[in-house]
Amino acid sequence: MAGKHAACDNSANNENEIEGGARMKTLIVLFNLKPGQSEADYENWAKEVDIPTVTALKSVQDFKVYRSEGLFGSDAKPPYRYVEVLQVTSAEDLGADVGGSAAMADIIAKFGEIADNPTFMVTQQFA
Repeated sequence: MAGKHAACDNSANNENEIEGGARMKTLIVLFNLKPGQSEADYENWAKEVDIPTVTALKSVQDFKVYRSEGLFGSDAKPPYRYVEVLQVTSAEDLGADVGGSAAMADIIAKFGEIADNPTFMVTQQFA
């Protein structure tokens, strides 16, 4: 959409609807690695294990991981090095999928070893 902000286009809002007209939730996870954890090792694990396992869950519609490079207009260090963004059908659906998966138990355990006090925010797009 050249020259048009996505929030101004009603069709962009419909992209986040699921069957029955319900709106997807977005889970945003902000975190840094624990001291001693390698960025290369984490990023390799994320690409080869974490993302494929999580995106295989029925409740997960999309999963992206971002590495912070800086703060816009500032030389200050970003408060978080990594941002995960998951589009899910609902927090409840995700919880049910995660609770019923042995592979996800391994993911959760590994993430707990790597991530230093992650912040999990459940959000819903409104515009």
